[in-house]
Amino acid sequence: MAGSEVELLDFWASLFGMRVRIALAEKGVQYDYKEENLTNKSQLLLEMNPVHKKIPVLIHYGKPICESNIIVQYIDEVWQNKYPPLLPSDPYLKAQARFWADFVDKIYDAGRRILNTKGEEMEKAKTEFIDGLKVLEGQLGEKPYLTGESFGYADIAMVPLYCRFYALEMIGKMNIEKEYPKLIAWVKRCMERESVSKSLPDPHKVYEFLLERQKKIR
Repeated sequence: MAGSEVELLDFWASLFGMRVRIALAEKGVQYDYKEENLTNKSQLLLEMNPVHKKIPVLIHYGKPICESNIIVQYIDEVWQNKYPPLLPSDPYLKAQARFWADFVDKIYDAGRRILNTKGEEMEKAKTEFIDGLKVLEGQLGEKPYLTGESFGYADIAMVPLYCRFYALEMIGKMNIEKEYPKLIAWVKRCMERESVSKSLPDPHKVYEFLLERQKKIR
């Protein structure tokens, strides 16, 4: 498929953009990548996502699709003839995958607050974040992936957070690798996939970016 038919408006450190990049790579979809300056958003971004004015935005034949989880579902439906499927065909299992992807967004929010707050507010966010990881650790159990034997939608929703683990450990004074061995083993399995390893930036680079962003905010 020609790259001009599919465009992605994104930012390299966006966890939500990483979801879309992984999904596109899983399906083998070629696309034009357009890096956005989030402090000076392009006119194209403002036109394609006038409601939220946020990345990522997938543009397919000139039509925009917004919100990362919605984009991943769209990719799975449009390129359903390309293996592997990202969502199961069984309605119940599909609902479960969507449930866990939604749950992951709550963990993302707690992680964001750890990085951007201090004192009691940070401690509250840490408690929510840790509780969320405990739930995911239990959900994994002895399964290789979050909802079963195959890498899919829920895993794509969660695995980008791995590139912020180092920053969360440094800023939030946590030891994720020590406390959640099943989750880390799952991350390593996911990282064996080229779609994941090539879509996630280096955690140390992400940490440096977040520190610089904190300085600017303060």
